[in-house]
Amino acid sequence: MRTRLLPLLIVLMAGVLLALGFPLAVSLAAREQQRVVVDRIDDTARFAALAQFVTAGPAAVTGAKGGEGNERLNTLSSELARYHDLYGIRAGVFFRDGLRMAKAPADWRLPRAGSGAEAFDEALAGRRSHDPPQVWPWQRGRLTVASPVVRDGDVVAVVVTDSPTGRMRSRILHGWLVIAGGESAAMLLAVGAAFRLTGWVLRPVRILDTATHDIATGRMQSRVAAASGPPELRRLARSFNEMADNVEEVLEQQRAFVADASHQLRNPLSALLLRIELLGLELPEGHEEIASVRTEGKRLARVLDDLLDLALAEHTAADLRLTDIAELAADRVDAWLPVAGREEVGLAYTGPSAITGWADPVALSSALDAVVDNALKFTPQGSHVEVSARADGETIALTVADGGPGLTEDELARIGDRFWRSNRHQNVSGSGLGLSISRALLTAGGATIAYAPNEPRGLCVTITVPRSKP
Repeated sequence: MRTRLLPLLIVLMAGVLLALGFPLAVSLAAREQQRVVVDRIDDTARFAALAQFVTAGPAAVTGAKGGEGNERLNTLSSELARYHDLYGIRAGVFFRDGLRMAKAPADWRLPRAGSGAEAFDEALAGRRSHDPPQVWPWQRGRLTVASPVVRDGDVVAVVVTDSPTGRMRSRILHGWLVIAGGESAAMLLAVGAAFRLTGWVLRPVRILDTATHDIATGRMQSRVAAASGPPELRRLARSFNEMADNVEEVLEQQRAFVADASHQLRNPLSALLLRIELLGLELPEGHEEIASVRTEGKRLARVLDDLLDLALAEHTAADLRLTDIAELAADRVDAWLPVAGREEVGLAYTGPSAITGWADPVALSSALDAVVDNALKFTPQGSHVEVSARADGETIALTVADGGPGLTEDELARIGDRFWRSNRHQNVSGSGLGLSISRALLTAGGATIAYAPNEPRGLCVTITVPRSKP
């Protein structure tokens, strides 16, 4: 969930920062250019004030060879030349027809096209230049500003300045870099805040997910700490804890009921079986009905014993120890060899002589006994049951493969359910609780049990034990 939520937050914050940064960058560029334009307008106004008093016309200026003999014209020319030498800005005063009154440098010509011509025409109309086209840092243009020279209410000439934009573009670029740095810092802070925010929001969700998984796998004591996160998630955590408490209480009541019922029924059943035996003494030998009653009574006694074992298995906590799984499997195989010999079924252990894992030795032995017992029941004479162990990464796989009739896919999906038995094996003794007890014993210790077909025939039961402590 974090990988989906974080990009969304980061994209939204980046969009906000860009929406603020672009207008700020444009505003900074416009401000820098406006400052330059205002400065040039002031310069052109000063030159226009000097040119106002130059009374010589275009022909007189040309004939005077640059204005010699005309003191006011010489003053204007010297001011323009000094201005150019000092600032590197081209400046000139031109008559209405475009002829020069004075200019610096001498080889500069009045622009006849572009923004310079537009500024000249605007000044001829009696207006100072305003809002020239924006110059961006990647453009190498020049900035032209013009002001009219007015005498007796008429525009007699135009002052034009043609400025380089290198410094202005450098200042704009520097300002943009500062903005970009600020945006980057803000973005880093936003990303950090997004990580903290998502962690704060999702941490209770992760804890809730872990607790749910623990309860789903049998660790009913798992609970959620409702001390952090948004109020809604804290309230959800409290509700989850209440639900888990109620579920655990119901399961505890169910287990207690099964255990109590099994225990309480054993005494009446024992008395009933004893009365049946006494009644059987008064009947002729080989009476079929009394033999059937005895069989069903013994089967009922086994069911009650298994129910009590199941209740105890689900209630008892696992005593996990570092156990030699190979030694335990070999020991249980040796214990079942007499039964296998009686049933004329081969039974052997194959695998390493020593391999350690974390398990409850008693629970694992009981579960393995139930699986081996099941395998011997359904394996025909002359066939073989093989118990093996192998390391598989972080787990140990303990496998019991028999040569019996096996199970169909539908039966494999149901095996291990309480009281379930295949319709094909109803004549085989058993209560249908053995594998359920095995699963309960293994789950308490972090182990699992799985079923699959054995090739070429039979059933393969795999008990998986963790190599590291759960």
